[in-house]
Amino acid sequence: MAKLISKTYGDALFELAVEKNKIDVLSEETEQLRSVLSDNAEFGRLMNHPKIIKEEKIQVAKSVFEGRISEELLGFITIIISKDRYKDIDAILDYFIAEVKRYKGIGVAMVTTAVPLKEEQCRKIEQRLLDTTEYKKMEMHYNLDESLIGGMVVRIGDRVVDSSIKTKLNELQKELLKVQL
Repeated sequence: MAKLISKTYGDALFELAVEKNKIDVLSEETEQLRSVLSDNAEFGRLMNHPKIIKEEKIQVAKSVFEGRISEELLGFITIIISKDRYKDIDAILDYFIAEVKRYKGIGVAMVTTAVPLKEEQCRKIEQRLLDTTEYKKMEMHYNLDESLIGGMVVRIGDRVVDSSIKTKLNELQKELLKVQL
């Protein structure tokens, strides 16, 4: 259900951004808004408090954000509050940002390795991903996981390429267990 809500509202914000030709502006504002909201948990608790009426929440949001964000994003926030969907705002904003990246041809790659990579290796991995995908640009995120032993795991969206030693050893173990003596 939460995924449907984030898609519905995220798509609405994305369509508004395209219609008003404000994709870059709203994308940047949304990134900043996410940062502000994550730094101010009290604001979220206030917006989600069941005993505070919607009109008061909307007035608080307007007093906090008016003049600081575009009218479109402020109007969007007031709609979310009026529809009792503020608890889903993080998922909605995440969905919107993902849609903007998809629209611009930006892929997000999570690369996990057993050892830290050198800058040249990172550039080669990024170039290889650009050459083998439809993306025009890659947003790279690198993680370490020593349990991989060697190799790497690359995740782009729901696609995973796992060339780690750990996985190869696990597959070899499964194959060996199938062998009957």
